[in-house]
Amino acid sequence: MAMNEKKIIDRLSHVGIFGNVLLAAFKLFAGIFGKSGAMVSDAVHSLSDVFATLIAWIGVRLSRRKEDAEHPYGHERLECVASLVLGLILAGTGIGIGWSGIEKLLGDHSALEVPTLLPLIAAVVSIAVKEGMFHYTMYYAKKLDSAAFKADAWHHRSDAISSVGSFIGIGMAKLGFPIMDPIASLLICVLILKVAFDIVRDALNKMLDTSCSGAFEQKLRAFVEAQDGVERVDLLRTRQFGSKIYMDLEIAVDSGISLLDAHGIAERVHRAVEGAFPGVKHVMIHVNPYSEPPSDPE
Repeated sequence: MAMNEKKIIDRLSHVGIFGNVLLAAFKLFAGIFGKSGAMVSDAVHSLSDVFATLIAWIGVRLSRRKEDAEHPYGHERLECVASLVLGLILAGTGIGIGWSGIEKLLGDHSALEVPTLLPLIAAVVSIAVKEGMFHYTMYYAKKLDSAAFKADAWHHRSDAISSVGSFIGIGMAKLGFPIMDPIASLLICVLILKVAFDIVRDALNKMLDTSCSGAFEQKLRAFVEAQDGVERVDLLRTRQFGSKIYMDLEIAVDSGISLLDAHGIAERVHRAVEGAFPGVKHVMIHVNPYSEPPSDPE
């Protein structure tokens, strides 16, 4: 792992862990003393982000390890495992928040307390901080091409969305509708579960050798066919391996050239693809002799 990558990974982890600990403590204080169940739920969500960042940090560090005798293709799938765990933690958090809201809705509505101004302020602070953490983490996650840190960024965004729900629920409760506080918890639950589903689905796709999108493969095909010496692309297959892509390619070259020249064309295509598409970790190329397709009989 490059030293610059290591610094970015460690910095993201420190920001995520310490930022979430401070924010969770503030929101828990505001929720308890401000009489808001939605804000307490929001605080639990922020606390779960601490563990999410820890898992992302561990997963990314392990996935960046070099290939070895037991893992000749590398360790990239460990990042998918980290993303999968993050998605499941997020889903569990959403279910817990939703269950708390249901219990309050089915309970004695007269016992519901009207929140004070404190949790409303906490919600505004949370929205601003977590949205900032989302953009900060996503910026560096894209630089690292890290699925785990992208999932962690969405944890931050889901927390900001959660705080928007809390703000609406608390505001409506202060206007004389205390039932809106637990209803806000249910809305938060739905939003969190949607994000969790997307993260889990993406992680599973990358663990199951799912091919890249048709648009990406078409771009690859056009790039290869434009290389000198390539007469035609006979076969192109891609598979996602964690944050990286493996590619199987069959190209047709002039049947009259030497084996050495055909090998040179394949090597140039190999280097060109990996240079132009940084996400492609390796290209396996097979060379076929090119022949003109038969013409249609007149």
